[in-house]
Amino acid sequence: MPKKPPKAYKNLDFLNSAEARALRILAEYLEPRSRFHANKVEDTIVFFGSARMLDRETAEKRLKTITKAVEKNPSEENQREKREAEKRLELSQYYEDARKLSRLLTEWSMSIKNSKHRFLITSGGGPGIMEAANRGAAEVEGGRTVGLNISIPMEQNNNPFITEELNFEFHYFFTRKFWFVYLAKALVVFPGGFGTFDELFEVLTLTQTGKVQKRMPVVLYGEDYWKSLINFDALVDNLMIDRQDLDLMHFSNTPEEAFEYLRNELTAKFLT
Repeated sequence: MPKKPPKAYKNLDFLNSAEARALRILAEYLEPRSRFHANKVEDTIVFFGSARMLDRETAEKRLKTITKAVEKNPSEENQREKREAEKRLELSQYYEDARKLSRLLTEWSMSIKNSKHRFLITSGGGPGIMEAANRGAAEVEGGRTVGLNISIPMEQNNNPFITEELNFEFHYFFTRKFWFVYLAKALVVFPGGFGTFDELFEVLTLTQTGKVQKRMPVVLYGEDYWKSLINFDALVDNLMIDRQDLDLMHFSNTPEEAFEYLRNELTAKFLT
C-alpha cells in the first residue's frame, strides 16, 4: 500500500516555501495572540535600547582584565581596548538604571488593586538594555516579564530573565513590532543604535499620524544622549514637525523620576 503524503499543514517543505509566506506571517500574529490571551496579558510597558550595554559587574571585570594586559603590553590595540572598556563601564549605568526602573514599575504594577496582569515589562528579549528590563522585573517576587526576540544573522540569544511562557521568537520584524505596539501602554527608550532609532521613530510616527490613538507616554531616558544626537528644536524651526509634536516625548535622567512620570501618566490615562 503506497505511503500517504503529508497533509498540507504538516508539510514542512511547503510551510517553509515562498508560497506559504502568508501562513507564516499569520502564524506570527495568531500564536502570540493565543499565548497572550492564555496568560491574561492585558497591556505592557516596552523598553527599547542597545543590546551592547553591559551590567556594571561585567564591565568592571572587563576593564580590570584589559588594564592588566596594558600593563604587560601597552600596545596600540590594548590601549584601544582599554578605552573601549572604560566607555562600556561608563555606559553600564544605563543598564543599572533600566534594571531599577523595571523593578520599580513591576512592584507598582503588582500593587494595583484587582489587577495582576497590568503593565508587564516587555523587551526585545536579547542582551543589554533588554536583559536589564527583563531582569529588573524578574527580581520582583511573582513578577512576570515578556521577551519578543528576533532571529537575525548575528545571533541574538534570549536573555535568561524572561518568563518562560512569555518568551517569543519572531522571524519578521513587522510582526514583532506589531506586538510591541499593540499591547503597549508606555514606551521607555534607553540609548541605542540603528535598531533603537527605528523602533522609537516608528512609534512616534504612528502616534503623530493617529494610527496609534492611545496617548502612550514615551520616555527618552538619558537627555544628554538623545539631545546630542537629535536636534528636536531644529526639526520644529525647519517646519518638519509641529511644536506640539515635542509633547509626544518626555526626557528622564533617573529611574525615580521616570517612574514617577510613568506611574502618574498610566494612572491618569488607563486606571481612572
